[in-house]
Amino acid sequence: MIQEAISSQIASLLGSPVRRASSVSGGSINAAYRIELNDGRSFFLKTNEGYLYAMFEAEAKGLTVLRGACEGIRVPEVIGHNKTEDGRLSWLLLEFVDNSQPGGSFFSHFGRRLAALHRHSNDRFGLDHHNYIGSLYQSNTPHTTWASFYSHERLMPQMKAAIDSGLLQPGIARNFENLFARLGEIFPDEPPALLHGDLWGGNYLCDSDGTPVIIDPAVYYGHREMEIAFTRLFGGYERAFYTSYNEAWPLGAGHEQRTDICNLYPLLVHTNLFGSSYSGRVISIVNRF
Repeated sequence: MIQEAISSQIASLLGSPVRRASSVSGGSINAAYRIELNDGRSFFLKTNEGYLYAMFEAEAKGLTVLRGACEGIRVPEVIGHNKTEDGRLSWLLLEFVDNSQPGGSFFSHFGRRLAALHRHSNDRFGLDHHNYIGSLYQSNTPHTTWASFYSHERLMPQMKAAIDSGLLQPGIARNFENLFARLGEIFPDEPPALLHGDLWGGNYLCDSDGTPVIIDPAVYYGHREMEIAFTRLFGGYERAFYTSYNEAWPLGAGHEQRTDICNLYPLLVHTNLFGSSYSGRVISIVNRF
């Protein structure tokens, strides 16, 4: 059951008491519930410690950005977010999505519509606010080039965190610096693309109408190969997704060879979140490039 302080705040926000709260899958960071109100409405609730309220604020902003840009992909509506009066707990309330198994043209549609989302661009890489990937702070300070943004705002902070915590040896910093110097020649020039930012296989759903739904974003304007590589990190989507994406907006030549470079960032994130079981892949990729 959710804490009474949160239940009371939600009841005040929505004008109806919480009748029932059932635990549901919500990832490895937050507690998650389906809540039902006395008036019959249902919502999705995430809760965590009060000091992580900024994470929920950033997620709400990211969902709102995506809702304004997505066509043909559903993004849950943000209902509200807050901290309890004593500051001990924080929460984020979203519309509840009834999901189903993907079928038919689901992945073809998903690929085409993701390409359309990536067409939303900006004059610089980054975002007008910082956010989080998982529970880790993600800096989005704007840069005019992808190489500069990727090295300074993505790889460097996570590398330093992993070294400081003993998950990577200090000597690897030199290999990273060599990679940073080459990023401009490794990646093809492309305009900044609006990215979900954390689109592994656990962050999409198929709703009851068969529409793709994306959740738990870490939004920024980046190189779109980052997004496609991220979908492949833990097994990948069905082939139709990649085929339809490339039909809508072909990826640059040699993108397959850049997949590991793109996935250095999420692998560093996983190293810092979950420990040294991911560090071997980080070391292998950096040493190879």
